[in-house]
Amino acid sequence: MSVVLEPINSAKDNRKIGRLFKRHVKSSTQTFLHKVREEVYMKKVLGCALLACLAFPLRATFAQDMGKLLATGGVSQVEGSGGGGLTPWALITGYGTRDSFGGNVYFTYLPTQDYVLTSYGAALGLFDRLEVSVAQQSLKGDLAPLNALNLRQDIFGVKLKLFGDAVYEQDIWLPQVALGVQYKRDQRVSGLGALGVSNVKQLGAAKDKGTDIYLSATKILLDQSLLVSGTVRATKANQGGLLGFGGDLHNGYKLRFEGSFAYLFNRKLAAGVEYRQKSNNLAIDKNEKDWGDVFIAYFPSRNLSITAAYVNLGPITVLNAKSQRGPYVSIQAGF
Repeated sequence: MSVVLEPINSAKDNRKIGRLFKRHVKSSTQTFLHKVREEVYMKKVLGCALLACLAFPLRATFAQDMGKLLATGGVSQVEGSGGGGLTPWALITGYGTRDSFGGNVYFTYLPTQDYVLTSYGAALGLFDRLEVSVAQQSLKGDLAPLNALNLRQDIFGVKLKLFGDAVYEQDIWLPQVALGVQYKRDQRVSGLGALGVSNVKQLGAAKDKGTDIYLSATKILLDQSLLVSGTVRATKANQGGLLGFGGDLHNGYKLRFEGSFAYLFNRKLAAGVEYRQKSNNLAIDKNEKDWGDVFIAYFPSRNLSITAAYVNLGPITVLNAKSQRGPYVSIQAGF
């Protein structure tokens, strides 16, 4: 008996194997995708359920009341913290009481003879106890030889009320006291490419990022219609941080004083003065001077404030030795 072996048609068999393989891959892929969709759907359901469970206590905890007296939330300081224009106060931003929250966004514009300083950001106050803020500053040249200069820095702030109440403890002289931290980070320097400068460290700064730590004490004397605030700041910042931190002249922390004094004409209008002591860390900015201003602030409602001032920033770098002065306008919108 003989066995006849039929020749194998390789092309036909390859096509058949290919079709079987494609069906297997398609079936496996559909099964895999179906399982993935089921898993994603379940995660979405569980995530929504978790958020729903958290929403009720958070909603109750963060019930907004706008319960503070008008103007007692302060305005937005040039670094984003609640306070005056140049200096932070111990007050927590917004109008939320100890059972609530409040926040704001702001924009500040300050043109001087040779530069334009702008600042914008947002801040949130929680339980009249904790404040968090974020801001960005920009210093741009306006006239030659630094007309192309552009310095930027990001600022992240936290402030914690330690003790006292600036408004409601009128029977004692104890102020409200708060501890604050501002972390600052410089961005790339632009406009000085001809000098080969792209970072503040190339101007003599030790670092392009740094941290300010400050302690503020603020008291509002309602019978006298006065606000008095003082701050001690530990800092390495050059020009508030726009020119980096530390330098070729000095690289350690220095304690610097800042203060605000304001008279409250009525519930909606206040005027006063501010002072901010500075350091001299950089040879290229060895003439850095203290900052100061005279301001007036208008509070038409708890949702809006407008501040106008005349500010003296002193000279900025030896490349331009003129004292930089100019009008200051800041608008704050709150909730």
